[in-house]
Amino acid sequence: MEHVTFSHGALDLIGRLLSVELRPGDAVAMEDPGYHHLLDLVTALGLRMVPVSVDDEGMRPDALRAALRAGVRAVVCSPRAQNPYGGCFSAARRDALVEVLRGEPEVLVVENDHASAVAAAPLWSLTSGGLSRWVHVRTVSKFLGTDLRWAAAACDPITLARHDGRLLLTSGWVSHLLQETVHGLMTDDGTRALVTRAQEAYALRREALRAELGGRGIVAHGASGMNLWVPVLDESAVVNGLRSYGWWVAAGARFRLSSEPGVRISVAELEPADAARLASDFAAVLGESEATYGG
Repeated sequence: MEHVTFSHGALDLIGRLLSVELRPGDAVAMEDPGYHHLLDLVTALGLRMVPVSVDDEGMRPDALRAALRAGVRAVVCSPRAQNPYGGCFSAARRDALVEVLRGEPEVLVVENDHASAVAAAPLWSLTSGGLSRWVHVRTVSKFLGTDLRWAAAACDPITLARHDGRLLLTSGWVSHLLQETVHGLMTDDGTRALVTRAQEAYALRREALRAELGGRGIVAHGASGMNLWVPVLDESAVVNGLRSYGWWVAAGARFRLSSEPGVRISVAELEPADAARLASDFAAVLGESEATYGG
């Protein structure tokens, strides 16, 4: 890539770009359900969110088209390991989204590939589609360490100039010591092998729980990444019920704009041997919830 820049994490870069490109009151197309910290960031910037529904392949083209017609000036999405739904672009979905976006060449497309090395899914990037305004962001906090506040972004030349111009007025640059540390880890054979094992472990844990839930008739979404999204009728009843069994899951309200209720289960530390017990307890809680609250 000819045009590359760095930042102190994905949220740092996305926040800087949106603050440079947009003005308070402007609209941004956001995944729904989507990453709660991103939703909070857009709100804090005084921007208006337009929800774009997602499925197991990421953003839906029809929903994105509707958001563009509503006048959004930027689109923020994840090509894989979508948080919390777990969707990942297929080649066909990528092509369909690019076709929709080509009709709005001035809209900035922000692709947040936050879990790249451990997503356990191939990358089908929108940025390969010849878009005019785009940025592809990668960070290392999901697989090298949360305290490595570093992200890299490939982007078009206009986006690069605007981002780096604002960066110079704030922190100035990303520490070269930090950059060298990240580079050293990413090129170290032992570290690369460890990351590969982590990717395999996360995929195994995700699929083990999804299979156990499915075996009990519970639909769970999570084609990639480290989370499962489980649609429910009453989030509070499920969250509180599972807590009584010793499990902590996240209520979907913090991730949702207009989508249906659900809960997010993070599987990063869930051993496959525990998946059956969690699924069994989940089924029991759903039964209790239906009896007590009607669903």
